[in-house]
Amino acid sequence: MQTDVRQPADMTRLPGSGRGPDRPGRRAGRGRLLWSRLNPLSILVLLLFLVFFVLPVLWLVLAATKTDAQLVHNHPLSFGSFSALRANWKGLTAYQDDAIFLWLRNSALYSFLALLITLCVAVPAGYAMAMTEFKGRRTLLMSTLVVMLMPNATLIVPLFLEINAVHLIGSMWSIILPYAFYPFGVYLTYIYFSTALPHELLDAARLDGCSEFGVFRRVALPLAAPVVALVGFFSFVANWTNYFLPYVMLPESDQFPVQVGLGTLLDSVPQFNPTASGLEIQRPELALATLLAITPVLIVFLFSQRFLVAGMLAGATKS
Repeated sequence: MQTDVRQPADMTRLPGSGRGPDRPGRRAGRGRLLWSRLNPLSILVLLLFLVFFVLPVLWLVLAATKTDAQLVHNHPLSFGSFSALRANWKGLTAYQDDAIFLWLRNSALYSFLALLITLCVAVPAGYAMAMTEFKGRRTLLMSTLVVMLMPNATLIVPLFLEINAVHLIGSMWSIILPYAFYPFGVYLTYIYFSTALPHELLDAARLDGCSEFGVFRRVALPLAAPVVALVGFFSFVANWTNYFLPYVMLPESDQFPVQVGLGTLLDSVPQFNPTASGLEIQRPELALATLLAITPVLIVFLFSQRFLVAGMLAGATKS
C-alpha cells in the first residue's frame, strides 16, 4: 500500500509568482490596474483636485514654519525651520495673553452645547414626523425644507431682533440657541426613519407593551446611530465654522469663537491693515492660527469617518 504524503504548502514563495497568499502584492497589482484604467480626463481631474485642494493646505502647513521674510522670498512649498515654527508659536500665544486658546475654548463650548441641543431636538422631531400622521404634517415638512435651503445670512436680522427682544445679545446663548436650530438634521433623520427603519421591529416592541417613547429610545434610536452621528458631525462643522452670527451677536473679544478671532488676527497683520499701528501678528503666525482652528474638525472627522460612511449609506435603499 502506498501512502500519499502531502508536503505542507510553502509559505515563503516569492511575491508575484502567482502562487501562495500574497495579499500585499495583490493589492499593489490592483492599484496598478486601477491606475492603468484611468483615462486622461480622469487624470486631469485628479491633478486639478491636487492643485486646488491639496496644495493650498500644504502651503498653509509650510507657511507656519517660516519667518515673514522667508514666506515672501522663499519657494512657496519650501520648509522653513523648526526654530521659526517655535518663534511663530510664541508670537501667536503672546497675542492678548493666549487669546487663541480662549477663542478655541469658546468655539468648543458653543459648538458642543449647540450640538447637544440639536441632537435632543432634531432626532425626535424627525422620528415624530416620519412615524405619526397629523394635520399640517406636510406643511411642516415643506417649511423645514424651505428653511434648510435658505442662506444663513438671510436669517441674521430676524435672529438678531428675536435675541435682542429677550435681552440675550452678548451672551453665549445668543450663539448656542441659533446654532441648535438645525433643520437639515430634522430632514435627514426623517428620511432615515421613513425609509430605512424596519417598522416590524417597532410593531413588535409595541406588542410587547413598550410605550411610544420606549420604542424610540430602545429600538429606533440604537438602529439610527449612524444617522445620528452624521447629523452630529454636520452640525458640529457648521457650528465651528460659522463666522457671521458670532460676529453680529458678540461685542466682546473675550467671547469670540476662533473664526471671529481669526478675523481679529487678520486685522492685526501690518500687511493687511497698514493704517493701524503697534500691531503684533505676522503672516506665518496667522497661518499657524488657521491650522489650530481647523485641527478640531479634522480630529472629529478622523474618529467618526466610519459612522459617517454608514450614515450616508443609511436610507439609500428602502427596506
